[in-house]
Amino acid sequence: MDFEGRYRVRPGKLRLDDLDPADTAKLTKDDAAGLRERDLARLAELQERLYAESARSLLVVFQALDAAGKDGTIGHVLSGLHPQGVQVTAFRVPSELERAHDFLWRCQLALPRRGRIGIFNRSHYEEVLVVRVHPELLAGQRIDPARAGDERFWRERYEAISTWEHHLARNGTRVVKLFLNVSRGEQRRRFLDRVEEPDKLWKFSAADVRERRHWGAYRAAYEQALAATSTEEAPWYAIPADHKWLMRTAVASILVHHLEAMDPRYPEPGPGEREAMDEAVAELRAESA
Repeated sequence: MDFEGRYRVRPGKLRLDDLDPADTAKLTKDDAAGLRERDLARLAELQERLYAESARSLLVVFQALDAAGKDGTIGHVLSGLHPQGVQVTAFRVPSELERAHDFLWRCQLALPRRGRIGIFNRSHYEEVLVVRVHPELLAGQRIDPARAGDERFWRERYEAISTWEHHLARNGTRVVKLFLNVSRGEQRRRFLDRVEEPDKLWKFSAADVRERRHWGAYRAAYEQALAATSTEEAPWYAIPADHKWLMRTAVASILVHHLEAMDPRYPEPGPGEREAMDEAVAELRAESA
């Protein structure tokens, strides 16, 4: 199944209404489970090679409306990976220190080291999504909120993001961006589930319901941001999120696709290292004798 080709966002105009959040890629739940099991095993193997190579990194960006399933998907897909080779950053409301810098600063600090897989749970894209829906937030960055009415302001932010991601790619960090596309009806159902199930009640927030009132504005902001910043070096994927089993299967497959394209290799010892290793092995064998 070519999830990478099926869900990739092409540069240009994007209409989320043309995408089906309940798409199953013509798979059954059992079919998807088999594919996912295979890809999670492959992901663990590729992660070990990436960590051993320690020359490049993979940055995976998750963005979604509330209740789309970011946290669960991140936990599920990373379940088989070695924690030492993964770093997860969940971006919350910017602090006073973060607002005192440019909008990319805090994300730059959280980038994965070489050899690691970095996960951004929300990201620098909040600055062209949440801030676009709530331009009054610009005041906290010492920017006149009136500038949000000028389309050029947002084009400049898209350009800054794409330029930064291009810089990361040239310096060994592959960027993969995943938009989990949940429907309005499914979001409502999941919100209500949180209220009715004691072990999920802690997830429910009245603030999330208030943000739901801006559904159309958020969808428009996502359409513009994804279309403007999905590039060959840092592609976006709009992944159907109404069926969690399909979403997690697609995410695992797409990550495997990109790691296989990176093709990390176990390092080969140099001549001096090989000689030292041979001497060490000879010493060990002599000791056992």
